[in-house]
Amino acid sequence: MKLRTLIFWPHLIAGVVAGVVILIMSATGVLLTYERQMIAWADSHLRSVAPSADARRLPVETLLETVRRDRPDLAPTALTIGSAANAAAVLTVAGGTVHVDAYSGQVLGTGATGMRRFMSSLRTWHRYIGVAGEGRPLAKAITGWANFIFLFIVVSGIYLWFPRKWTWPRVKPVVFFKGGLRGKARDFNWHNVAGMWSAVPLFLVVLSAVPISFRWASDAVYQAVGEEPPAQGGRGAAAAGRAGGAGAAEGGGRAEGPGRGEGVGRAEGGDRAAGTARGEGRHRPDAAVSFAGLDALWARAEQQVPGWRTINLRLPDSPNAPVAFAIDKGDGGQPHLRSTLTLNRASGDVVSYEDFSSLTLGRRIRNVMRFAHTGEVLGIPGQTVAGLVSLGGVLLVWTGIALTLRRFNAWIKRRRQPKSIDESAREAAA
Repeated sequence: MKLRTLIFWPHLIAGVVAGVVILIMSATGVLLTYERQMIAWADSHLRSVAPSADARRLPVETLLETVRRDRPDLAPTALTIGSAANAAAVLTVAGGTVHVDAYSGQVLGTGATGMRRFMSSLRTWHRYIGVAGEGRPLAKAITGWANFIFLFIVVSGIYLWFPRKWTWPRVKPVVFFKGGLRGKARDFNWHNVAGMWSAVPLFLVVLSAVPISFRWASDAVYQAVGEEPPAQGGRGAAAAGRAGGAGAAEGGGRAEGPGRGEGVGRAEGGDRAAGTARGEGRHRPDAAVSFAGLDALWARAEQQVPGWRTINLRLPDSPNAPVAFAIDKGDGGQPHLRSTLTLNRASGDVVSYEDFSSLTLGRRIRNVMRFAHTGEVLGIPGQTVAGLVSLGGVLLVWTGIALTLRRFNAWIKRRRQPKSIDESAREAAA
């Protein structure tokens, strides 16, 4: 049996077995490409307005006290402020976020719930093929193994998509789309061109989702560099979430299909870690907790990282609790630009400072892999490439299924055709 045939049939069978799930993850991955930017766009009407050109934003303590006075029902657990002059102060509250004018303390409104619900629904399809409740563990296993199968499809396809002979007449049909084709010729051209152009980035997108889907794969990342994998849900995972950018907690699941992060796909565990860093899921602080001293601590956090773009403050649960700041110089999806500063509430001394460079090699690799899956680690260009190769995944699956059905129909027709005289004679002689 020829090598090409030996690779082709497992490639085809893998596509038939996992094709529908891969198609769902790829399609939702495309729609999730600019998730962070789409949510920010939906919230763009909630902006701070400076009353004058030289106006200064309210000090943190004043801002929080104003909100507490006007809206005692909110009980925020975290505060995030961007460096842009018109950025609203965003409070994390039970059930979502509330935007506040940073100059007046006036509550502007909640974040765009419609856009968030839409993106949340897409993530559910991307990670769990739309399954909710008790069926999610099984659904996550299905998407995880579908992603693993997709990895084999991509690797074997790299061999199959490239021409057997490197002559221009053979190379051209797998490099450029050709117009005017129909049927099998069109599907073959589209399948090979999509595979040719997306092979390498698609391999990276799919490979980086494997540790998101499976705990054993995440552990293997650490073991490959000689490190002990952190205990699931333990202090190691928490530290990885705090430093280097909360989105790569171990055991995470955009594994979601090609496209952003949790199988082929955005990291569930990473999302949880990010939520924790921003104060989500924590107990509400007591209404009587004082905000005194936060101004000086905030100023210290600003000095820690020149050029910061956002600072997130987890509001302390008690007057004696240390105060933690998540500081980001990137756009939220770049772990190498994120850090965490923890200060003593009373003295202002640094309790700890963790940035990307302070992480072990295994944790740095794991964090980067989480956001390599969505392309966010490289910013907008990376997201765009991840989105395009997710679209390539859609085209590969669609044309692959079409070519398989055409092959099957051709086989059925051959079986139904009457046998020739020579074939009948050979069968009789046998």
